[in-house]
Amino acid sequence: MKFVEIGGGNIAAAGRVLCVASSDSAPIRRMMQEARDRAMLVDCCAGKKCRSVLIMDSDHIVTSALEVAVIRKGLEEQA
Repeated sequence: MKFVEIGGGNIAAAGRVLCVASSDSAPIRRMMQEARDRAMLVDCCAGKKCRSVLIMDSDHIVTSALEVAVIRKGLEEQA
């Protein structure tokens, strides 16, 4: 299994990531709140501003302080 760095010393399984999105839009913020309500939100921002959101195939939402482009580059290196 391959992993991708998502910031703060955290990693995520690269093969389980469905989508990486910016956390700026209202629909993504609503998705994050719904995941928080269902206890499916994993906050990996380590106290920093949330800049990207990883949507996993397990229905978990993972937040990251790294930019989308940085995570995308890490995912491309794993492929």
